[in-house]
Amino acid sequence: MKKILAMLLALCMVFALCACGQSAAPAEQPAQQDAAPAEDAAPADETPAAEGSVYYLNFKPEQDEQWQALAASYTEQTGVPVTVVTAASGQYETTLMSEMEKSEAPTLFQVNGPTGLKNWKDYCADLSDTKLRGELIDDSLALQSDGKDVCIDWVQESFGIIYNKQLLEKAGYKAEDINSFDKLKACADDIQARKAELGVEGAFTSAGMDSSSNWRYTTHLANMPIHYEFKDENEDDTDAIKGTYLPQYKQIFDLYLTDSTCDPSQVASKTGDDAVNEFLNWVVTDDEATKAIAEDMGLTMPFKSAKEVANPLAKIAKEYEKKRRD
Repeated sequence: MKKILAMLLALCMVFALCACGQSAAPAEQPAQQDAAPAEDAAPADETPAAEGSVYYLNFKPEQDEQWQALAASYTEQTGVPVTVVTAASGQYETTLMSEMEKSEAPTLFQVNGPTGLKNWKDYCADLSDTKLRGELIDDSLALQSDGKDVCIDWVQESFGIIYNKQLLEKAGYKAEDINSFDKLKACADDIQARKAELGVEGAFTSAGMDSSSNWRYTTHLANMPIHYEFKDENEDDTDAIKGTYLPQYKQIFDLYLTDSTCDPSQVASKTGDDAVNEFLNWVVTDDEATKAIAEDMGLTMPFKSAKEVANPLAKIAKEYEKKRRD
């Protein structure tokens, strides 16, 4: 399939993505160029006819609705049709391979960092001199192939450990004092040992190995030892990985297993939903949470620990419901 260097149809969209593809059909021409020769410019009182089209293969199912709205807005403003197809959760790479075999392949798609770029670099256009590239605040966020910027990092994620401040303080710890792995392990081990006393099921949420939660190990956690090894070695080729920081990776991984809400033998059957559901149990039982639901949100919950709402109509309704049950 033929690559095109001028398919940057979505450059005027606020969130143009990190990669580009090939032509959807040989007859299509790019809708916009970064610059046009003066003799080709349209007169000031004329609007150039919209040309081309955009096909974006979206990575995140949870953002499909927003991307559909952005696509419609861009089409309304420019006349250029934009199609957004969203891959099913955990199926992006498979979907991308299937779509690339079609005559109308994606013109915008996403790659999974340097590793993913190796698979798709032959389908990527040179973004080096584009307006999109010029908007990037950090040159290191452009992935290169053969000296050309072919992918743009269009969003960033933060990493860290999300902790329950109330639980930590109840156990006698302060976050600012936990500044090493040894201190983190000591804290987690202690909370795990005193979980009944502290009113929790474990120091960490349940660890699961299915696709709904294994990203915690296979991407988010695994990125750290790889990142720092690449940084030390000034390297970005996965074939060069020595595993310098794998012992540190194993230390954190072991904590997920030993200080979790589930027994290590249950890891294979646990999912991301299990971690979310603990959260839900806290919402309907914790004093602070139930107070927020009742007082701040003004909602009536049908749970044993629910607080009284201030709304007099809600009180009457609750009394009526109680009489009906009795």
